[in-house]
Amino acid sequence: MRSQSVPLPGLDLPEDPPGLVLINDRSCLQTFQGRRLVAVGGTLVASYALGDGAAETMAMVNLVETGTATQVEVARAFGCSTRQIRRHQRQRDNGEPASNRRCGRKPGATGVVRLKATEVRTVRRLKEAGTSNREVARRLGVSETAVRKLLQRMGWKSTPECVQPALPGLLPERVELSPEPDPAGPDLPSETELPEPCPPTLDRDPANRCFDRILARLGALDDARPLFQAGFRIPRAGVLLALPILLRSGVLAAAREVYGSIGPAFYGLRSTLLVLLFMALLRIQRPEGLKEHVPSELGRLVGLDRAPEVKTLRHKLERLANLKRSERFGRELARLRVEARGDALGFLYVDGHVRVYHGKHRLPKAHVARMRITLPATSDYWVNDKDGDPLFMVTAKANAGLVQILPEILAQCRALLGKRPLTVVFDRGGWSPKLFAKLQADGIDILTYRKGNTPDLAEKKFKLRKARIDGEAVEFWLNDRTGR
Repeated sequence: MRSQSVPLPGLDLPEDPPGLVLINDRSCLQTFQGRRLVAVGGTLVASYALGDGAAETMAMVNLVETGTATQVEVARAFGCSTRQIRRHQRQRDNGEPASNRRCGRKPGATGVVRLKATEVRTVRRLKEAGTSNREVARRLGVSETAVRKLLQRMGWKSTPECVQPALPGLLPERVELSPEPDPAGPDLPSETELPEPCPPTLDRDPANRCFDRILARLGALDDARPLFQAGFRIPRAGVLLALPILLRSGVLAAAREVYGSIGPAFYGLRSTLLVLLFMALLRIQRPEGLKEHVPSELGRLVGLDRAPEVKTLRHKLERLANLKRSERFGRELARLRVEARGDALGFLYVDGHVRVYHGKHRLPKAHVARMRITLPATSDYWVNDKDGDPLFMVTAKANAGLVQILPEILAQCRALLGKRPLTVVFDRGGWSPKLFAKLQADGIDILTYRKGNTPDLAEKKFKLRKARIDGEAVEFWLNDRTGR
């Protein structure tokens, strides 16, 4: 990579001398009058004649082993591969003499791909048509490496046209549809059926969203439209498989209904929620965990040039918290789930989990079972349907037990489910005869067990019962008795 001077207004910067190659921001390589000079921080560390392979090998190995440059940077500057540098390092560790052959070159080779001018024009025409390097090499009868090196000398840069996928919720606000559906393709939803409309954009390059950022700065943009770029081997791209499920859950629609907008910004409400949801799928537990990931890689997952920084994401969370609409947001999500999964809500499972608190406020302590100690914590009670999918969550006040919090939970369930029959399943923490009498008076059935030691039941008192549940034949050994 050669250095290039950038002209500035009013400044006449000297041009770099010929033969200068920058290894990185601290070291460089200079070829001058038949000799090669290696400098680090302005200090000369190696000087040898061209063709002295042993001295060149020693200089490369010293740059890597001293931490001055990486193997990739050294290989790019000296015109060889990282595999050759690793081999030279092993030879030096084993005490073998350095090779007198120049790195990356065969004796007498010039490194120039021998292609005719007509073949060069053919390569350019095929690449403009979108042909791969392997197919170009097959048609010309040369190696793929020869084609790749030729493209590098030509300064070819592949800029494929980004075709945006027609994912649900990622369609533009206005969609012009023909009155009759196209039989050759799937039907697109109408404007009123779009679950998540997208704002317009002036950018065409997904890796450069400068125009949208300027509009957000001027207060003319509430959220950036997602633009996806074609690529290979994209890290953590598997989280995109969960995008249809997230859209179907209604979390974005509920957030738009409850919060509306969080003000003019490049990272609006939808982008912020998608980042938080993808963070949960990637096991990034807090905003500070974003420091360990490349912003551009995470940004590609949400259709942006880069993910928000820690400070930006915390400001978004603070703005959402100041609106104090989290309880309303939870109720709206629960209402959507009841509409979508009404048949699965005949049985509700209530279970409590202790969540350790690491903040500055003083909270009562609770026993943390997995750590076997008592720490400041809060108790979260989750309500799930018969398939184990969550309906809503309630944080107990002052770590109230299940007996105290269960009436409040069931009151919310009854408001969501109406007068339909309801069976509540919970563990021994909710055992209370007084609570049972109150629930039965409200028409709620109970399925639980009693805590404490009880004598074993005789095996002969159990009888085999057969039934068909959901079309499947099942067998149970039951001992059905009444008690008080």
